[in-house]
Amino acid sequence: MKIYVGNLSSEVTEEELQQEFEAFGEVTSVDIITDKYSGRPRGFGFVEMASVSEGQAAITGLNGKTLKERTLNVNVARPRSEGRGGGFGGGRQKRY
Repeated sequence: MKIYVGNLSSEVTEEELQQEFEAFGEVTSVDIITDKYSGRPRGFGFVEMASVSEGQAAITGLNGKTLKERTLNVNVARPRSEGRGGGFGGGRQKRY
């Protein structure tokens, strides 16, 4: 089960996030999203749990918990929608 974790402090590491989630079951992956230009954390990430029941327990147990002075926003990750590419092309046509 893939879980979205928002409102992360820039000081939180993937290892620390994994430790928080391991209290609820087996963690298969942790990925804190970083800015592709600066390399700085963007304040959110994703955690994959081995089972849905463990994932639900982690969501219930960690949503609203404070980690490094930030209140976590934890819920089921939504699939990426198509067409969410980078910023150009906003639908306007050139006029000549």
